[in-house]
Amino acid sequence: MRILFLTHAFNSLTQRLHVELRSLGHQVSVEFDINDAVAQEAVERYQPDLVIAPFLKRAIPESIWRRYVCLVVHPGIRGDRGPSSLDWAVLKGETRWGVTVLQANAEMDAGDIWASVEFEMREASKGSLYRNEVTEAAVEAMRLAVDRFAAGDFRPQPLDQSDPDIQGEWRPLAKQTDRVIDWQRDSSELILSKIRSGDGVPGVKDTLFGRECFLYDARLEINLTGNPGELIARCGPAICRATVDGAVWIGHLKEQASEHPFKLPATQLLASETEHLHEIEADEASGYREIWYEEAEGVGLLHFPFYNGAMSSEQCEALLQAYRQAKQRETKVILLMGGPDYWSNGMHLNRIEAASSAADESWRNINAIDDLAREIIETESHLTIAALQGNAGAGGVFLARAADEVWARRGVILNPHYKDMGNLYGSEYWTYLLPRYAGQENAERIVESRLPMGVDEAKALSLIDQVIDGPSAAFVPQVRQLATAMIRTPAFNERLHYKNARRQADESVKPLARYREEELEQMKHNFYGFDPSYHVARYNFVYKVPKSRTPLTLANHRRTVPLRRVS
Repeated sequence: MRILFLTHAFNSLTQRLHVELRSLGHQVSVEFDINDAVAQEAVERYQPDLVIAPFLKRAIPESIWRRYVCLVVHPGIRGDRGPSSLDWAVLKGETRWGVTVLQANAEMDAGDIWASVEFEMREASKGSLYRNEVTEAAVEAMRLAVDRFAAGDFRPQPLDQSDPDIQGEWRPLAKQTDRVIDWQRDSSELILSKIRSGDGVPGVKDTLFGRECFLYDARLEINLTGNPGELIARCGPAICRATVDGAVWIGHLKEQASEHPFKLPATQLLASETEHLHEIEADEASGYREIWYEEAEGVGLLHFPFYNGAMSSEQCEALLQAYRQAKQRETKVILLMGGPDYWSNGMHLNRIEAASSAADESWRNINAIDDLAREIIETESHLTIAALQGNAGAGGVFLARAADEVWARRGVILNPHYKDMGNLYGSEYWTYLLPRYAGQENAERIVESRLPMGVDEAKALSLIDQVIDGPSAAFVPQVRQLATAMIRTPAFNERLHYKNARRQADESVKPLARYREEELEQMKHNFYGFDPSYHVARYNFVYKVPKSRTPLTLANHRRTVPLRRVS
């Protein structure tokens, strides 16, 4: 079928549905929801069989939903209505939630139901739930709805709020007054639910040192205590604030009135105010852990769940140190685990934007990532495996390919390209790694494409080596067991010997240092050259500047199909 996405942005859920529907053989084109006229023009050009709205912030125009079946992906159980569905589910501590695909009509979220899939809630931020449980449920529900639409004989269920099986209800827009924290009364768990309900957007408004800030990235502290509301410690990027029954860590803040009104590490935004705080080392029981290591049966697991997958210069340097320490252990395989939401998205654009010289910090950041990639590539003592339990983008994809093998959970989305960031050339030794693993033809296809990629396509292009099926919660024990089994095979030592011999042969043909020099020469033009495209694109990304048009890489109807008006 010809399917048109009307969406506010090409976010993680939209990308996943785009990949899934294309893999089923459907033709999918995308139009950003800029205004009614643009949306109307899109349907006139494309003449879709079906319109899908995976992520909208306003109603579909009547001129469209009256003439086309328009399916809206709503992150709520059947009967749930309103713009803050998942926010309220987190705030209210719902234990079970869902995704409903409904048909657009004159009343918001009140259309006939085509499919609904429920899931168990977990204690996590709204963003994490959206990227995992909501996305998986949305994929299942959308497949059902599309199959039912294609069959032609399915009658969607009208919404009947009097039906006892309909548990949802209308909920208004969640406001800051609904999330306001009373540090003198609220428990740690209540504070966590409030911050988690607004994580991503819009955050929770609060006051620190007389400065109005929005709070994000909250974690529970179980050992430290203090006077409620008092800042009592710092750890890495985070600050610890006491509650009536313990304390919570706050990893990121945004100060709207500041010079840099976007999310930054809490200790960076409040550097002078928090420098006096006691600094603690994170461990399994206390603190804010960004990097940790564990091992079992000859396998070392290096975790680095950096917030939103961004890797600053300092984080890359710390991860490099941790990786070097892991290499000294009496293990045979190192699993590079990333985090449950993201493996890595490459350079930390917010930190770069906030630096005194964005160009200099960009240069420092890319060199720090390159140092880490080189260390992984040149590892002789271990077999290295990048285990992608979460999505990866830009330099993060190629950093993963620096490992000997890449294993990815089914459902992971890769964006292995830099060009949308102002035609950034990219580094991480991709000019060596892609031809080495994927071949020259596939390498060119990978870097020229600007579309998200699912794991099956990535495996066919040799961008990853193995797809791991099963639920997200089972991924870590699965990959650990697979790595252990690999060690026990008779051919393991031969494999280690072969990979080292091949690396030496590659080095004799063209040293890694030369690949890096050539890549960084191109990056230097991006950072310091006359073309400001990278700096403009980074600014627009960091400041969330709305798109004024849909990129032609997504809007197939604007690239290949002439306008055909419908009377």
